[in-house]
Amino acid sequence: MERLSSVNGLVIRQQKEWGEILTGFETRNKYEVSDVSGVGLYFAAEEAGSILLRWFLRALRPFTIAVLGQDGREIMRVLRPFRFYFHRAEIVDSQGASLGVIERRFSILRRIYSVFDRSGEEVCRLFGPILHPWTFQIRKGDVEVGKITKKWSGLWKEGFTDADNFAVTFPAEWEVKLKALSLGAVFLIDFVHFENRNNN
Repeated sequence: MERLSSVNGLVIRQQKEWGEILTGFETRNKYEVSDVSGVGLYFAAEEAGSILLRWFLRALRPFTIAVLGQDGREIMRVLRPFRFYFHRAEIVDSQGASLGVIERRFSILRRIYSVFDRSGEEVCRLFGPILHPWTFQIRKGDVEVGKITKKWSGLWKEGFTDADNFAVTFPAEWEVKLKALSLGAVFLIDFVHFENRNNN
């Protein structure tokens, strides 16, 4: 994860296969992660799971996403159990040690997530404004320190697939673990809010 130490933002691009585009059958999610200048940093892929869960639960399905360096070595994992509403994901390092947890909070209208470090202390919140459905502000207290934004992918991708592109910004001086938690949050947000458009 040391490659995160000097960056102040990431671009995450979801990769779709033609089989999924043509049939509509949900396959395992795959992503490319680069810095804001386009330099490739990581690959991320959903590990194989139950086909029945994939078919029936779709975006609600539990998942494990492995994040790999350019050399193919695993650097972290995102573990999501099944939750109908209070969506949750734990981020662990390559040794399986917890880096922290992202968990959805109760809110009638807004989309709010708490980001906890490994000791259970809330380090920031992700706040989705009502009028900006493709944006999540990263807040420490009442101060916005970063942002997760879904980017327009073009008419073809937006109209015929659920492939999503995201940008995440955060302070360059943040410790690597917080940046890793922000990256993990993107995968959870993608599944919960954008994987299946009727599942918000």
